[in-house]
Amino acid sequence: MEGTVFGPALKELEHVKSEHGEILSKHFLEVCKHILPVIDKFGTALALVKSDIGGNVSRLETMYSSNPSRFNYLYSLVQVEVETKTAKSSSSCTNGLLWLTRAMDFLVALFRNLVEHEDWTMYQACTDSYNKTLKKWHGWLASSSFSVVMKLAPSRKKFMEVIGGTGDINADIGKFCTTFSPLLEENHKFLARFGLDDMKAS
Repeated sequence: MEGTVFGPALKELEHVKSEHGEILSKHFLEVCKHILPVIDKFGTALALVKSDIGGNVSRLETMYSSNPSRFNYLYSLVQVEVETKTAKSSSSCTNGLLWLTRAMDFLVALFRNLVEHEDWTMYQACTDSYNKTLKKWHGWLASSSFSVVMKLAPSRKKFMEVIGGTGDINADIGKFCTTFSPLLEENHKFLARFGLDDMKAS
């Protein structure tokens, strides 16, 4: 494999903003899709996270494809639902963007842990990231199942070898987290303006 598995996502991130600094729907969703092969390398441990991300990406893509010029900017997908008062529905694009952003928060925290805490096991890195990000939004059942599947995570050494390819994996992870985090932060701020950033899992 040429470079690391983060290569395609890093390339896509170069195009994620318009010249006016707005997040573009198509490119943001592409970045998220490029992270799916990284999650694959975790095996069953992150299968739930992967299907959650995949589901939310397709929900947002479906809406975007229905009218690409109208939904060129990511937040236009939310604005239309705020106007029609459908944003809080569990099948809304707003809900999809919120959970997609939260899942990505978890992954960014996990990738950071892998680079910054070389002495941690994969289980420690996953658990710490989960506690910092997704846990407060999950009910008891989701939290319990999460801690069970985390135990199935591959060994840290094996995982880093698999995702490293021929590139500098630590540098690519650092670059991805630094570039992607501010976009996730923007999503939270935008959703918070409409009181939509604190919806919990039903």
